[in-house]
Amino acid sequence: MERSMTTFRPLHDRVVVRRLTGEEKTAGGIIIPDTAKDKPTEGEIVSVGPGARNEQGQIVALDVKAGDKVLFGKWSGTEVKINGEELLIMKESDIMGVIG
Repeated sequence: MERSMTTFRPLHDRVVVRRLTGEEKTAGGIIIPDTAKDKPTEGEIVSVGPGARNEQGQIVALDVKAGDKVLFGKWSGTEVKINGEELLIMKESDIMGVIG
């Protein structure tokens, strides 16, 4: 289902991630065809939810913010198409770390 980003915001501890494209050549200069490429596990945070509730019912803000470059698991998240762009929606716990 295709949605407009202006009408979509993640809930709770979910984030929207744009995959960053991987290298298209090996170190030796060999061009890698699309069918042989692994899905990139690096991305940029597009949007974040307000946070998850703790045991006292208070909202705990997320550690990541829009614009952060992150690493995540190869099979993490759910692929969606928003405004014609393929994005991932995942929980903050699926993110392994922030780059830089």
